[in-house]
Amino acid sequence: MRRISILIATMLSAACGSSDPPATEGTSGSDRADPTMGVSAAAAASRADAKPAPSAADKAFGLRTGELANPDNSTIVFLYYDLAGIAPPIDQWVEEDSRVAWAQGPDKASRRSTVKAELESARAAVGNIGFLRLTMNANLSEYDPTYGEFTIRALSPSSVVPFDAFRQRVGIRFANAKAAQTWPVAPDAARAIRDKLSYSGASLDVLLRITGVQPAPNGGSITTEVVEYELRDSRKGYVLGRVQVSQ
Repeated sequence: MRRISILIATMLSAACGSSDPPATEGTSGSDRADPTMGVSAAAAASRADAKPAPSAADKAFGLRTGELANPDNSTIVFLYYDLAGIAPPIDQWVEEDSRVAWAQGPDKASRRSTVKAELESARAAVGNIGFLRLTMNANLSEYDPTYGEFTIRALSPSSVVPFDAFRQRVGIRFANAKAAQTWPVAPDAARAIRDKLSYSGASLDVLLRITGVQPAPNGGSITTEVVEYELRDSRKGYVLGRVQVSQ
């Protein structure tokens, strides 16, 4: 009987000695810190904050400081080719020019030389252009009292300003059109604007920054951001508003 008692006591002592120490109050196994969690969280935050570096093309557009005001069709076509890095088919355009096409045999060579010099000069003139100023019909909406704003439909996301020359079509598009088309105006100011306009429309003078180019067959698109614009009464020239578009 004594042996049985000693055996039971030994077993109880062994069981007590092998037990784990109690966990600290308020800390469970699932709550213990993983030493890698801080590093992983920091890396994830770093990845979330990181922005893609600007491409070489983006940097190249940003270096252009020249400005064109209401350029003609052929200038925009030359600008498109320059932005896209595509050599324009000048020799073909020379032959298609009416001054060359309709010239008499003895005069053809001199006409060809003259026309080619003009086209080469026009091509060189757009090499530093990074901004455009355009004047157009604003296509101003009625005032929306619910949102307290006019909409400048000429700057809507679907708007394209076309330029046609040399059997090419180049369109000017607005990358920030959604923000640019909205003109917030207080109700009292809106009434004054409508009184000024009466039955006249509004014209739009807009400054655009060139941000990209999209080639396509027989032309393409030049992408821009609206920097600022001025609205005027089309008939009397009254200034209706000047707006800086947030970038």
